[in-house]
Amino acid sequence: MGSRGKRLARESSSARAVGAPDNPDTVYAGTQDGVYRSDDHGENWRRTDTLSGEVWSLTAHPNDSSIMFAGYDQGRVCRSDDGGESWRQLNTKGLLHPHITMNPYEIVKRVIGLSVDPAHPNDVYGAIEVGGLIASRDGGETWSCITDGHYTRMGPVDLHGVQVNASNPGLVYIITQLAMFRSRERGQSWEFVPIDEMFDGGSYCRDLVVAPHDPSIMYLAAGAGGGSSPAGTVDAGVLMRSTDAGESWDRVDLGEIAPARMFQIAIDRHSPSNVYCCDRDGHVYCSGDNGDSWKRTDVPVDMSRGRHVYPMVAG
Repeated sequence: MGSRGKRLARESSSARAVGAPDNPDTVYAGTQDGVYRSDDHGENWRRTDTLSGEVWSLTAHPNDSSIMFAGYDQGRVCRSDDGGESWRQLNTKGLLHPHITMNPYEIVKRVIGLSVDPAHPNDVYGAIEVGGLIASRDGGETWSCITDGHYTRMGPVDLHGVQVNASNPGLVYIITQLAMFRSRERGQSWEFVPIDEMFDGGSYCRDLVVAPHDPSIMYLAAGAGGGSSPAGTVDAGVLMRSTDAGESWDRVDLGEIAPARMFQIAIDRHSPSNVYCCDRDGHVYCSGDNGDSWKRTDVPVDMSRGRHVYPMVAG
């Protein structure tokens, strides 16, 4: 970086990163100061014409990569129609989030995941951390919450990700603090996705991805510890895989139990046999054969509460 461009400022740490689908050199980073862009694989960065604030999710439209969406704190969503150069804020005011997340006081509403349905190109979904799932049926212009209900605990509406699976029109998956749910009809009704218990005392779901080259392949990152886990739960991570579009799931053999909660998954869009996952504390697992075998490498810095791994992108 240095003299050739602008380094991402330390105070603008990244919570989400995404590569441009049609250009492996271009990477976007969601930071505490809006959306940044690099056109040289992350060597140099520049701030786009973006709304200020914390960006927690980024996605490109699967049918038109010039259309992008960014999810912010405070339940805000922005849209770009020029490949991430400029952004406009969409109307998410007036959203009614699940009652339990608003009383006796409102819990912060981060848009922690975004996904677009290629079969219904105006359908956009947003996963809200402690706020349920929001959806737009008009390309993001208007939004509604589609997971309100009779909740006695926050776990089912503490969302950590949403993914549309292109294997079937309207097939949507969400992950919550406690479990995974699936809708086969554009979020109008939901079913629990049974997965064998990953850890004693429950698991904490953190990331969900669909392979860009084959929607039958999905990965789930989860861990023990955190959230509503019992006191004294030993921190650990796991990677799960489905080869039938999420109907069934198996634990991936990484060669060891990851020593911290698994946080992120990335698949190289341009070479999809390369699959990566990373736990909270910077232990990175790499596969070059579609997830059949793995090797581990560690981020070469001391990790702490202020230095956890959140974004991950491959390409």
